[in-house]
Order: sequence, then structure tokens, then C-alpha cells
Amino acid sequence: MTTDELTIAIAVPLEAEYVEQIRAIDPAITVLYEPELLPPERFPADHSGDPAFKRTPEQEERYWDMLNKAQVLYGFPNENPAGLARIAKSNPRLQWIHAMAAGAGGAVKASGLDSATLEKFKVTTSAGVHALPLAEFAALGILNGFKRSAELAQDQAAKVWPELRTPTKLVNGSSLVITGLGEIGLETARIARALGMRVSGTKRTVEAIDGIEEVATNDGLAGLLGTADAVVNTLPGTPYTEKLFNREVFAAMKPGTVFVNVGRGTVVDEDALLEALDNGQVSYACLDVFAVEPLPQDSPLWNHPKVMVSPHTSALSAAENRLIAERFCSNLRIFLDGGEMPHLVDTVHFY
Repeated sequence: MTTDELTIAIAVPLEAEYVEQIRAIDPAITVLYEPELLPPERFPADHSGDPAFKRTPEQEERYWDMLNKAQVLYGFPNENPAGLARIAKSNPRLQWIHAMAAGAGGAVKASGLDSATLEKFKVTTSAGVHALPLAEFAALGILNGFKRSAELAQDQAAKVWPELRTPTKLVNGSSLVITGLGEIGLETARIARALGMRVSGTKRTVEAIDGIEEVATNDGLAGLLGTADAVVNTLPGTPYTEKLFNREVFAAMKPGTVFVNVGRGTVVDEDALLEALDNGQVSYACLDVFAVEPLPQDSPLWNHPKVMVSPHTSALSAAENRLIAERFCSNLRIFLDGGEMPHLVDTVHFY
């Protein structure tokens, strides 16, 4: 491809300074950016923008005209599966879309596009951009569980100073199992090892990984759990991970295990988790994701004394737009040079 043929359209809210970074990658590319057609951000990295924002009919026509001129899109149109479905059908030039989400496979699947259509263009994700904030959140969950922060908060709310002082657990020297040793999992392992933890985990293809004591497939998960003091799930939601954490898997944990989920909520059977919390197999659960989101008002997880509910926000950081723009610029150079694109959405398994 010659770069003078390449037009990029910015489909989601993005600060002008990062648009200029994209323009600077190659003098011959054209970047279409019309901020007045994009909803204002309510907070840093608010990729959907203010839901109250409405384009006029004339603006709506301009927005889609702009996107249909481009071979490359930064973000899904309107940051939703319907926008992806529409652009795939209306723009025959489309070659590549970069998604804001790390787990963009779910949105690609939800677009309902058939495999023949999906083969016409590439979708890359922002996987890895969220690894550090997610890993830090996982460390928070582990520390909360070991240091009894939920009980401390309850005692503080009730102004109780217990007569019996209860010891906390040392993270140093304890054992962690991570399901999904991808970028998020490996970043979590790095922080856990810095705290003195021994780390094992699962991966689709078993291979030796520096600093990881034992690697198994998900089929071998139960075998890893018997000695684990904490478990962190980073796995995406796919048919193969659906309710991986079921009654049998929770039963394989040793009593008092701390459980953290920063992957997808569908990986956990929430009824089985509640049973494990109530019978003591799980001493504390720090959950950023849920099977149904927003978490339904009648979910027992809201009020459970051993559960921390986070509204799927642990990946967010003020640095996110910068990190995603840097990732896109790196990908764009590879794309222009005809290289292998990293973090492509698998259109069979949708992750």
C-alpha cells in the first residue's frame, strides 16, 4: 500500500494532541478529525462520551461521510457494536479498525457480522494498555483479602474495637494462581512477585515462563489451586471460559482463598462463588466484572460482607487515552510497513 492512499478517521472522542501524534507518524497519511461530531468526554478516556450528546441530522450525515472515506478507523463508530455493523456494510474501503477496549471481541461478536464480512478488515484491540491498572487493582484485592480490610471497615462503621486482636496474613511467601498468563496476567505476576509471592497460572499453550513456578492449561486449573492462597482471574469471556470457576473449581481451593476477578464476569458461576464465600472456601472476593452488568440490584453480591464490588472501572486510568494513542501509532507504523498486526481479534473465538 502507498501511504498517499491512506485515510484515517477518528470515530471516538480524543484529545487534539493525540490526533497530532497520529498525523506525525507519516506525512502522507490523511487524518480526518472533527471534534464537534464527537460527544464530549465526561472523564479521561470516556470513549463513548456524554450519552446526552446528539448530532443534528446534518452532523450525523457528516459523521458517517467522514467514516466512509477512511480505510482505517480509530475506535468503533459511536463506540458500539451497531456502529461496527453499520460501517462494515457501508464502507467497502475499510481495512482496519482499532478498538478502544482490550476485550473488543465481545463487541465484534455482538455486531452480528458474518465471517465473510469480518474477513474483509482487521480489528485490533487495546489489550495490554490496561495491564498495569488491572494488575494494580488485582494487588489491591489480594492485599484487602490478606489484611482483612472488609472486617476493618465493618468494625470502623460500628465503632467496634475488638477485644481479641486478629492477626492478618503475610502476602510475602504466599502462593498465587493466575488464570490467563497474558499481558494482564504477567503484569499481575510481576507485582505479586515484588510482594514476595510465588506465582503459578494457566495458559492455552503450556510453556515455561520466567518467574512462573508452574504453567498448566485451564483443564489443569484444579490441580494448581490446592496450595493457592489467592487466585486472580484475567481471562476473557469466551465459550471456552464460560463458568470456568464452577462449584468443582471452588471446591478445589483451600479454605480461606482470596479471589479476584479482573477478566470477565461470565468466567465465574456467581452462585458457586456465593456458596464458596458462605462455606469459607473463599475468604474474600474482589470483583470488577460480573456476569450481568450493571450488577442487578437484587444480586446478593452487593451486600455480601466478604465482597468488594467495583463497577468495571479498574482498567480506567487518566493515562489511558495517551497509552491507546501510542499503541495505535505503533500499530499504524506496522500497518504501513505491511507487518504482522499485534492484538488482532480472533473472529472465531472472539477475543
